[in-house]
Amino acid sequence: MSLKLDRESTAFTFKGGMLPMTVMELASADPELIRDQLAGKLSQSPAFFQHTPVVLSVEKLDEPHLALERICAVCRAHKLLPVAVRGGADPIKQSAWALGLGWFPPQEVGRARPLESVAADEEAPAELAVPPDNIGGGRIFRGTVRSGQQVTSPSGDLVVIGAVNAGAEVLAAGSVHVYGALRGRALAGIHGDALAGIFCRELHAELLSVAGNYKRLEDIDRRLLGTPVQVRLDGDQLGITSLT
Repeated sequence: MSLKLDRESTAFTFKGGMLPMTVMELASADPELIRDQLAGKLSQSPAFFQHTPVVLSVEKLDEPHLALERICAVCRAHKLLPVAVRGGADPIKQSAWALGLGWFPPQEVGRARPLESVAADEEAPAELAVPPDNIGGGRIFRGTVRSGQQVTSPSGDLVVIGAVNAGAEVLAAGSVHVYGALRGRALAGIHGDALAGIFCRELHAELLSVAGNYKRLEDIDRRLLGTPVQVRLDGDQLGITSLT
């Protein structure tokens, strides 16, 4: 017995989305240097290298198309999955397409906005005051972000007045503020804002990211779990400090 699709049925739809994606910003096109650094990263955080999709940023390189195939091979050997290339001129675009990768134009980075710091003074009490609804360009979500749900703020801060459950995801161009338990994934500065941060009342996050720099649950100091914290970039590393 064969089954046939009704000709009126819809096989698929195209939808815009804002998926979290790791950008691998290349400062060298030497595959051996990249291999050595990836090996070191793998020893530090093996859970990260589990078929993680990455975009290869070649904006700092000259003639990156000459080594693109070998760079992709090195990444795949370390369980990273290159899915696209960002930056470069027509030769890199053609090389990306020939390798079955997507291509993005160079990123235009505007002036970074000031971080709305919470409890920046270490001697100040750890208070996370609820902001007004008119946060200008940002978004306030009231309630629990449930497993499988994604809440985004593509042009400003995201404030969640509630909890973020395991399996849920919150993303913002600016900072992420969670006035409850953060058990899912939180990604701040998704367009590259290195001044963004993540603030929560109770940390249990599966993943934290600021401007593409990640920490997973197993990488977080166990003493900080269950406590109010702030997460900010310190160089190219995430720093997590207590708000108590």
